[in-house]
Amino acid sequence: MIRMAVAGVGGFILVFIESYVVMLFKGYYTIEFGGITPFISVWAMNFFLLFSIFTQIQLWYEEKQASEGTSIE
Repeated sequence: MIRMAVAGVGGFILVFIESYVVMLFKGYYTIEFGGITPFISVWAMNFFLLFSIFTQIQLWYEEKQASEGTSIE
């Protein structure tokens, strides 16, 4: 649940960071998304990107903890 919340907020922030980078490269002062649908599409792509990254980090951390607990000395 926390991964979803962080990915949702992070995806929203990434939309604005990506827009800012495009404005810098192209020399624009504003960006027109073309409505709410393209904006939601970009946000959804960012959401799923961050969610998958956070899932992999969680799996890596859980495996690391399990391997530290069962190490043979």
